[in-house]
Amino acid sequence: MSSSMLPDVVRRHLQMYLVLGSANCLAEPGWVVQEALAGGATMIQFREKGRDALTGAPRIELARRLQDQCRRAGVPFIVNDDVELALELDADGVHIGQDDESAASVRARIGNRMLGVSAHTIEEARCAILQGADYLGVGPIYPTISKDDAHAVQGSAILHEMRKAGIHVPIVGIGGITKDRVEEVIHAGADGIAVISAVTRAERIRAAVEELKKKVILSI
Repeated sequence: MSSSMLPDVVRRHLQMYLVLGSANCLAEPGWVVQEALAGGATMIQFREKGRDALTGAPRIELARRLQDQCRRAGVPFIVNDDVELALELDADGVHIGQDDESAASVRARIGNRMLGVSAHTIEEARCAILQGADYLGVGPIYPTISKDDAHAVQGSAILHEMRKAGIHVPIVGIGGITKDRVEEVIHAGADGIAVISAVTRAERIRAAVEELKKKVILSI
């Protein structure tokens, strides 16, 4: 069962995709999201992982607070990996990795909510599409400090290879993307960029988001 979301709508949501959890943020996460939304973030993913990540009720409370901000801004709120939490919150979608539950199983559970799947090879990408992925998260394109469990760095060539192989679904590039690398990622075949530290560790969050988004739009 696939989503009812049109690929062009998904592509627009992927342009400036912020992924964050409390452990990634130098400032309070709600403030980071507020500033990112003001700067034009097009989608927010709640990824509460890592050493100092929240658990239990505080985790759910933070997710709900960030989701409320996204709803008011009319921006999709996606939950990383945790299908139960996504359903409890009635989130807009779920993003899963290759080591998580299968895309087909998640698709069956979430109905027509948005489903993103991380893919590192053409084979993984094709499998995710067959199982109902609305978009692919491809990377890490560059070295990243934000994920302890990151796969080997792919470089932007993987995006080009996927497009050459006939993979036409929306793709977001992720992993170590800074403002100087946006153009290369988009020209290689991505529809947008997913960032963590480029925004969560920026001194001026709103300005960082504005600049990244502008570079994406100019490169499309």
